[in-house]
Amino acid sequence: MADDRLTGLDASFLHLENGGAHMHVAGVMIFDGEPPSQDELIEATESRLHLVPRYRQKLAFVPFGQGRPRWVDDPHLNLQYHIRRTALPPPGGDEQLRLLAGRVFSQPLDRDKPLWEMWLVEGLERDGGEPRFAVLSKTHHALVDGISGVDIVSVLFDASPDPPTPPEEPPRWLPRPEPSGAQLLAEALLERATVPGEVVRSVRALFRGPRQVARGALDSLTGLGAMAWAGLRPPPPSPYNTRIGPHRRFAWVRASLDDMKAIKDSLGGTVNDVVLATVAGALARHMRRRGFEPKEDELRAMVPVSVRAGAERGALGNRVAAMMAPLPVRVEDAKSRLRVVSDHMRQVKQSGQVVGAQVLTDLSGFAPPTLMSQGARLISTQRFFNLVVTNVPGPQYPLYLMGRELREVYPMVPLASGQALGVAIMSYNGGMNFGLVGDWDAMHDLDELAGDFDAALEELASAAGVKLRGPPAPPAPAPGRERRHVAT
Repeated sequence: MADDRLTGLDASFLHLENGGAHMHVAGVMIFDGEPPSQDELIEATESRLHLVPRYRQKLAFVPFGQGRPRWVDDPHLNLQYHIRRTALPPPGGDEQLRLLAGRVFSQPLDRDKPLWEMWLVEGLERDGGEPRFAVLSKTHHALVDGISGVDIVSVLFDASPDPPTPPEEPPRWLPRPEPSGAQLLAEALLERATVPGEVVRSVRALFRGPRQVARGALDSLTGLGAMAWAGLRPPPPSPYNTRIGPHRRFAWVRASLDDMKAIKDSLGGTVNDVVLATVAGALARHMRRRGFEPKEDELRAMVPVSVRAGAERGALGNRVAAMMAPLPVRVEDAKSRLRVVSDHMRQVKQSGQVVGAQVLTDLSGFAPPTLMSQGARLISTQRFFNLVVTNVPGPQYPLYLMGRELREVYPMVPLASGQALGVAIMSYNGGMNFGLVGDWDAMHDLDELAGDFDAALEELASAAGVKLRGPPAPPAPAPGRERRHVAT
């Protein structure tokens, strides 16, 4: 049962859901081809659900808050509830899809059911005469993080328009009986009682390799110090840090991974540095248009970093740490802005912030649930950063859903209390797609901010002497042949 218990980090995302904050990650996926029916999509999903069994489970909460929740089978699993169908009003363009996404992402997931949803969206405007449709996905952050989520998508999707026939029927699923409240309480208390034994075994292990332990302890202490120093310096005021409500706006920006790499090759740094410099330039433009003058040279972004081992890729649950990244919004020259970001990011990595964040994450697994809940709420009220910027590497080859090609994907990162803007980036098949989520009231001009991202990237490209080519265009169908899809 220990493997079904939420980790300290996973449970913290439940505690952070307050004051209008929803802790689900989400995405907008746009496909070529005629949409499948709802029944076809349900059947296709059901045939692979055994590969991601957590999607058939819900949370069971321990009475009196005496333990972290654990995952249990949902005996009333109904895929028609989780996989829904809707349609856009005419003309079915990007604006209508963004509005729908904002409404869907504004609704919290029901904690009494498995924590995910998919929305099949019909009525998209045709692209050059070709039909399209979209899928909106929502998964609670306690269930999956961005890095492992890429691997889950690779399970649900295919790398070929003609998926291979499965060798055999999926195994029949029989849900395990739900545990009673008394059982949950007894299990939690027993696990808590065994923690001292685990600690003793860990201490014994320390003496088997004192040099390695000393080196690891020094790294951990250095990292904790770097995290403490970063947290003791509160970020400056900004339009992006205010009280938020439950309603969201969603927008996106299309870019090219090759363009980002060309800028990096010309000006130095990494692709992630180019991304952060683009974010800084866009926010600087946005704040100037609002008439807001930053009081400091930099805003601060929290950048999640995967600490998932290669053997763990595809596993559910969160294995992420965080580091603080500067956004030099008062540096007007694009080339200088990128240099500031690159220099700071190099220092941040050397300072051990990621090590410190991971140590804190591991320690949260031993904290009593009531203390952990209070700590999560304290973090949500104390601003250590201005916004979250997450960059997730996706597959650089086309994916297919039931034979329909995935053309574009725009990720969404949840907003914590006091955070009115979040930026999520995902590279996919040569594209670099930015998903912008904002509080409905505080970010009333989110679409204009999306234009600022385009302008900031153009400014960087001009400084690098790079001509932007934009995201790759879809290949034209062969003469006399429509884009194919496989019926189920």
